[in-house]
Amino acid sequence: MEITLSKSLLIAVVLAPLLGSIVAGLFGRQVGRKGAQYITILGVAVSCALSAYVFSQLLWGGAQPFNQNVYTFFEVGQYSAHVGFMIDKLTAMMMVVVTFVSLLVHIYSIGYMAEDDGYQRFFSYISLFTFSMLTLVMSNNFLQLFFGWEAVGLVSYLLIGFYFKRPTAIFANMKAFLVNRVGDFGFLLGIAAILWVFGSLDYATVFANAGVLGDPNALMQVWSGSINLFGQQIQILSEPLIWSVATVICICLFIGAMGKSAQVPLHVWLPDSMEGPTPISALIHAATMVTAGIFMVTRMSPLFELSQTALDFILFIGATTAFFTGLIGIVQTDIKRVVAYSTLSQLGYMTVALGVSAYSGAVFHLMTHAFFKALLFLGAGSVIMGMHHEQNMMKMGGLRKYMPITHITMWIGTLALVGTPFFAGFYSKDTIIEAAAMHAHAADAGWVALYGYWAVLGGVIVTSFYSFRLLFLTFFGKERFRDAHDDHHADHGHGHDDHHGHGAHEPHESPLVVTVPLILLAIPSILIGFFTIGPMLFGTGWDGHTAAGGIPGQAMSFFTGIVDFYDPARDTIAEVGKEFWHGSVAYAVHGMQMPAFWLTVAGFVLAWVFYIWKPELAGKARKTLAPAVSVLENKYGFDKLWIDGFAGGGVQLGKAARAVDSTVVDGVVVNGSARVVELAANLLRRTQSGFLYHYAFAMIIGLIALLGVLMHFWR
Repeated sequence: MEITLSKSLLIAVVLAPLLGSIVAGLFGRQVGRKGAQYITILGVAVSCALSAYVFSQLLWGGAQPFNQNVYTFFEVGQYSAHVGFMIDKLTAMMMVVVTFVSLLVHIYSIGYMAEDDGYQRFFSYISLFTFSMLTLVMSNNFLQLFFGWEAVGLVSYLLIGFYFKRPTAIFANMKAFLVNRVGDFGFLLGIAAILWVFGSLDYATVFANAGVLGDPNALMQVWSGSINLFGQQIQILSEPLIWSVATVICICLFIGAMGKSAQVPLHVWLPDSMEGPTPISALIHAATMVTAGIFMVTRMSPLFELSQTALDFILFIGATTAFFTGLIGIVQTDIKRVVAYSTLSQLGYMTVALGVSAYSGAVFHLMTHAFFKALLFLGAGSVIMGMHHEQNMMKMGGLRKYMPITHITMWIGTLALVGTPFFAGFYSKDTIIEAAAMHAHAADAGWVALYGYWAVLGGVIVTSFYSFRLLFLTFFGKERFRDAHDDHHADHGHGHDDHHGHGAHEPHESPLVVTVPLILLAIPSILIGFFTIGPMLFGTGWDGHTAAGGIPGQAMSFFTGIVDFYDPARDTIAEVGKEFWHGSVAYAVHGMQMPAFWLTVAGFVLAWVFYIWKPELAGKARKTLAPAVSVLENKYGFDKLWIDGFAGGGVQLGKAARAVDSTVVDGVVVNGSARVVELAANLLRRTQSGFLYHYAFAMIIGLIALLGVLMHFWR
């Protein structure tokens, strides 16, 4: 008997967090602080439970994927807009991850935000964030996708600028909003191109007809090759620039993903999102906004598989982000910013997976990353609470004996992040590295493929170094906070969750409402990769032999019907499975023999030498490598490029336009013509004296002049 998912149940999944957000936001004073926290947590808990039920029905209950419209928004001629849901295993997995992480963040926030004046407002915002992300991942059409896309951008703006009285927070949320507008412009162009080509925004219709983009004649002129300057046509290229329609659509869509998933050069907003409270940093970086771009490209894989040019572009951007943004994390001293730059780097890994057609690997890393990255952010928040809102790692040290639970869970999160065998991050991250290697060693591989492989491999030692540096500076070594009490946090006001003042307090472990979510996130950070890699990526059980809901030995049975390849040879995850997959244990043992593992060990050893064994070496290395450190501290100049270049250029252009308007348009044309009339009137007025003999004299002079002219022409 075929089981169909309930439409009412799916509507409840989406609306439960929205209801909680409305009550906490509009009736916060009436329900109070406890009422706001309980109603929002209840809404997200209901959504989480229903999402888990939907996932179980799809995975084990025999339910068929759901794709229906639940409401018609409008119909104009042949075009119509609907609210609908496409629920398959990919969507259900995202629903569970989003709601589970969001639920733990809600619970954690009870302790973290306990003394904040904007308590109800905060809970309203994070519930609205959950609703927005669910709307995005559950959509079955591009219009609803765009609504969810913009909604998560709007709520992130509100949350990053939560402390709206702090100038740095307002600057950060405006920066995030404007940078994402750049990406969203490209995204909107991609959606418009889809509507132009297919005449529909419905996923199923677009995917069913995606083959038309594979036609060699499906081309469009991107640029004529010339520019018009002051009416003169200047030829730049010898012939027009013509791309395939598939390439144009996919690159435009990916530009949107570059903004939301913070890829170079649209990455600059993400580190500054630390201006918001720490719980929302965990939600943005782990399970909501930054995952939207990865999810979108995976969902649109039937389109992206039609353009190798677009995939190469994605691979290049992802590889650049994975390696070069990770390097910036090495010089950071703010504990939250180190974790933020690790997010940028890991998003680069996911993007590399997309670029080598390892879509399932990208989503698998998205899932494991959500747990250990939320753990690291919430762990960093626990440290900040224990240190009375100190965020500078140089003013910490020796905290392991004061904060044992936070210390252990941060170790677990770090081991998962660096890809330690048997931890969750190893199974997802090393699969991406193996897929990149397969792609780079293919017969038709170009320089982009090789660049991608070496970038993700180099990113391993970088990630390991800054991750263990964070652990050693925070939990080991001298108790530097005893020397820093008189300073009272010199960086106060920049990137801090400012709940109370700072002072000479002893560090302490966080309350249970904070540590319990850490423990609950630590469990999947260890186990989820081990038990799910087989079913999700390779169509087997964790032991490598038992079929898991699909045909035995069939790669990617979890994603069958979601990620399909027109050419099976492009399925890099399947190739990784054939070459290396013999169960989770054998896969981890194999990983210990690969370069990535030894690079991880090298990063650990370097961090131990610099920050435990010979701490003075860190200062010497910083002086020796001062030019490189300066480049990293200035973030390669991207902030300057965006702020002084694009934003500043826009301001200067506006000032120039204002000067032209006030000087030429108003000054010469408008005011100038008025002054000419005024001057002529003043001169004419002087001839009007009111004396009769003046007028008679003028008439005589005029008559003489007229006679002179007539006599001249009559001759």
